[in-house]
Amino acid sequence: MTDITIRPARSEHFAALRAIELASFETLREAGAVSGTPVANSLEALHQLCREGVLLVAFAPDDIPVGFAGAVIREDWLHIAEADVHPDWQRQGIGRRLMHALLSEGKARGLNGASLTTDRNAPFNAPFYASLGFDIVEGNAISPRLKAVLTEEILAGLDPKRRVAMQLVY
Repeated sequence: MTDITIRPARSEHFAALRAIELASFETLREAGAVSGTPVANSLEALHQLCREGVLLVAFAPDDIPVGFAGAVIREDWLHIAEADVHPDWQRQGIGRRLMHALLSEGKARGLNGASLTTDRNAPFNAPFYASLGFDIVEGNAISPRLKAVLTEEILAGLDPKRRVAMQLVY
């Protein structure tokens, strides 16, 4: 794998992060996880991740962003809000490195664990997170916080049959 460095995001990286997210949308579309017009986090949402959570960027040796992962901190949990690697850089372990860095940050902050919501069926989503130690939570085991996230996603047009909540307890 190419030498990749991971560092905190700065505002001058945001345009590149949005471009990575839009390119990654097509990978999700091919897996049937999304449809419609590609969307990316707003500049304000990225600023919010930097202010209230963690936003990390993976850089290629020429210091060009090739992936990123961001999380918010809610109720003593690190909630993974977004993780994307540009399609030209996927399948090289960059997403795994970004996730390990985010999870390490959550542990260092003394949080209870990490949570996320993702597509149940795309082979590179739920199975990938399970390989990192995340477990699917369903029914009464889903916290009100995660139920609210799933509800927002469904209202935004994501297929409720494909959405799943996952968590990893530190």
